[in-house]
Amino acid sequence: MKTPARTAVAVLIALAVPVAGVGAAHASGGGNDVTRRGSCSGSTDWKIKAKPDNGRIEVESEIDSNHNGQTWHWVLRHDGDVAARGSSTTRGPSGSFSVSRRTANHAGADSFRFRATHAGEVCVARVSL
Repeated sequence: MKTPARTAVAVLIALAVPVAGVGAAHASGGGNDVTRRGSCSGSTDWKIKAKPDNGRIEVESEIDSNHNGQTWHWVLRHDGDVAARGSSTTRGPSGSFSVSRRTANHAGADSFRFRATHAGEVCVARVSL
């Protein structure tokens, strides 16, 4: 026999499981590189990758909306400071754009945040190396 408290707990768990996966990022590292993927606030997906490159760090960010011709405004931050900013337009065949920059390799762990916006949709990608 189920009690009201047990039923409430079961309902909360059932509701929380699908929400836990929304916007989740997946990390993978092949060699010394670190790649993370996730979803934006709408239907767009993001990817960010950081890897050592001759004493510096190469950071590549990709926005994939599956719609050509969208202009996105973006900012790349390295350890909190603006490393680059700009606007990019999605192109075919996949309706995506990518930004690649080489930055200094700071002492300790380096963290990167790529934020892109278009028509109210926000993408925030983070990676540390």
